[in-house]
Amino acid sequence: MTAPSPPPPGAAIEAAPAAALAALCQAERRDGPLSLDRRAALLDALAAMLLREADAIAAAVDADFGGRSIEETLLADVKLVVDAARGSRRRLRRWARPRRVGVPFAFWPARAALEPVPKGVIGIMAPWNYPVQLLLLPTVDAIAAGNRVALKPSEAVPGTAALLAALLPAALGEDVARVVTGGPEMAAAFAAQPWDHLVFTGGTATGVKVMRAAAEHLVPVTLELGGKCPVVVLPGADLAQAARAILAGKAINAGQTCVAPDTVLLVGQDRDAFVAACRGAGLAVPETAVVNERQAARLDALCAGAALTPLGPSSDATRRRALALAEAPPGHALHAGEIFGPVLALQPCATLGDAIAWITARPAPLAIYLFGATAEEERAVAARTRSGAIVHGRCVEYAAFTGLPFGGVGASGFGRRNAEAGFLEFSTLRARVRDGGRFSPARLLDPPRSDRARALVRRLLR
Repeated sequence: MTAPSPPPPGAAIEAAPAAALAALCQAERRDGPLSLDRRAALLDALAAMLLREADAIAAAVDADFGGRSIEETLLADVKLVVDAARGSRRRLRRWARPRRVGVPFAFWPARAALEPVPKGVIGIMAPWNYPVQLLLLPTVDAIAAGNRVALKPSEAVPGTAALLAALLPAALGEDVARVVTGGPEMAAAFAAQPWDHLVFTGGTATGVKVMRAAAEHLVPVTLELGGKCPVVVLPGADLAQAARAILAGKAINAGQTCVAPDTVLLVGQDRDAFVAACRGAGLAVPETAVVNERQAARLDALCAGAALTPLGPSSDATRRRALALAEAPPGHALHAGEIFGPVLALQPCATLGDAIAWITARPAPLAIYLFGATAEEERAVAARTRSGAIVHGRCVEYAAFTGLPFGGVGASGFGRRNAEAGFLEFSTLRARVRDGGRFSPARLLDPPRSDRARALVRRLLR
């Protein structure tokens, strides 16, 4: 008997996401879209699982990072998703209700409505920095909209990925959720599947590759990317309050947050006074480490040639790093690439116009942070810049407002998640029309058209 030929290289990698998609499509054909009652039960089950397994999740993320604040995981990766699931469950029936649409007089007495219907099977790809939150917030939106989900957690946090692969199908059922784990090759194969919608959170360069792969099957995509979120500190700011708020946002997850403050634009403020305010803020060493040696090396390369002012001692030479202020000459890489770590760039600006010019010379960020802005100054920033959000007085926290649509613009991403915006992102708005069954003015124009009908058309155009 002849032995079967071995599968070609990469066949197993290609098969895993394809098998997940096939299984979920089969469940969709067999059982139909998720009912409202089933969606509500699934959101309850997801929230209950996260609360029950919160300590195990925090331990797994801590081990993967080599030191990740337990409290940050419990708040940002567990509670935030629980709050989103509960909020969506409460509002689910209102969001799903068909909405009447006005009918032009000529077609009376017809009736028209829009109904949100599920898209089908949603593929979700998450990064390592918030490995639970960024996998499950889109999952909440997708399930609320009645879809099934296939999930690809980041390979950079293997322990967390393995835990989620065990927990999620058990909590939601394998007819609703499948988890695919593996490295970059698996991620590429996942992005290439003909999903009904694909969600990717990560870097801009990888987002381009994901969108290119999705285009082969005309798959609609939601991209949450990044960018250099600027902080504009204006003459009206209290430097001590501003410095503490900025550093608090930077310290969360050691700056490894897509909406972390990236560069401080000091408008009419003294550089030395701001540095002194940062030193007095009482925030020096984040509770979370840089995730791995690769990211540590990337940060070192990005900051090479810049003048660094550490705000405290680092816990070790590579991974547990103190917050540092960075200043670099024009044209330095620090002014171009997203920092994504515990380094905060400083850039003096003579006027608000100069700060706006700095912002508009770069791709639109997820957020612009303002400190000390008058109403007129805030209006000027809003009118002359593009961003996913403008936030006054604090940094990062707005991303935890689960009722607020979240997303970017252009290179920082597109599409929105959270609450009703996320529900609509994963729904198709289907038109429903019922003819009145009786005479309507439009029937005068049905073919074959008389001379009178032709004259009426001309009259309507006038």
